[in-house]
Amino acid sequence: MNSHPKIIFNPCENKENQYIAILVNGLEKHGYDVNRLDDFLSSSKHFQSVKLLHLNWFENLDDSSAASMWKSYFRKLVVLAAVKFGKKKLVWTMHNRLSHEKKSGKLSRALTQKIVSQADAIVIHSTVSKEILQSQYPNLHTKIVHIPHPDFVDVYGPMISENTDKKGTKLKLLFLGAIKPYKNIELLIEVAKKFPEAVHLTIAGNPNSEAYRSDLQKLAEGASNISLQLKFIQDADLSKFIHESDLLILPYSMESSLNSGTVILGFSYGRTVICPKIGTIDDLGAGEDVFDYRYSSQAEHLQALEKQVQIAIKLHQSNPTSLIEKGHRMRDLVQKKNNKQDVTDSLIKLYESLLN
Repeated sequence: MNSHPKIIFNPCENKENQYIAILVNGLEKHGYDVNRLDDFLSSSKHFQSVKLLHLNWFENLDDSSAASMWKSYFRKLVVLAAVKFGKKKLVWTMHNRLSHEKKSGKLSRALTQKIVSQADAIVIHSTVSKEILQSQYPNLHTKIVHIPHPDFVDVYGPMISENTDKKGTKLKLLFLGAIKPYKNIELLIEVAKKFPEAVHLTIAGNPNSEAYRSDLQKLAEGASNISLQLKFIQDADLSKFIHESDLLILPYSMESSLNSGTVILGFSYGRTVICPKIGTIDDLGAGEDVFDYRYSSQAEHLQALEKQVQIAIKLHQSNPTSLIEKGHRMRDLVQKKNNKQDVTDSLIKLYESLLN
């Protein structure tokens, strides 16, 4: 293998998620020449020089309009055809059970099938992903490579030293991340309203539309224990938001969610979570250090979420530092199981096996 193989990692940058930066920086340090997908077909020379493409979220389509969706779909088909024609190695990371975007679901599934059939390797971040893939594509096991999601320890700055005097304070819950309908923010607001004296909820992140922002503001109106920070949270402020909470609360959809970088982020900065038992939670095997739950309907989700909040309130009132202690144990656990250096090393090992 050349000392500086040229690859495409897509996307190769993402201002909203340091996951990409962790992996791309690790690859570049190892000598990989990481390029953008947009330049793949820029010239014959460049096309020929690229040896491997690694695609993330490639199955997601622009569903802002029907025209945009179809344009996005056909552009991606062209990329896959070029990969096949050029005999490039193809790696795809499976991040979700299915696309979160409802309008483009059918096309997204068709695109996923094409990616899966063409990929030389499929990276998964949780064990349950393998079961899902094999139930849909029974002969796929040789392509699947389990590499954990990297930790975010110190990526957004160092941990802030703890103030352990939490006596008599409300339980501070935090939702952090992009504000999208599949994340069940409405459910969260409904639950927080049930505990006006015991809970303070902060929802921090940028809504995916002005209409959705307006809907959430109306829902939270009059609830003095809910603070809406509906804006893009800068990297420099993330650790501060997490530090000011006792617990992250992330009521994701079990229908589409599989892995969560925000769960790993919370653990990396010493906070545990209330969250459905998605793949990320399942793999860590954290036991009572995580407030996880399952549900099979929206009504069940509301009940399960409310129950976990009640458990957390009781614990917070009886032992104010217990939640912080759980969070710190989770930080130790992700440093072992999701160590970012180990993750990068595993990815490099995979590339080398494909390129040699």
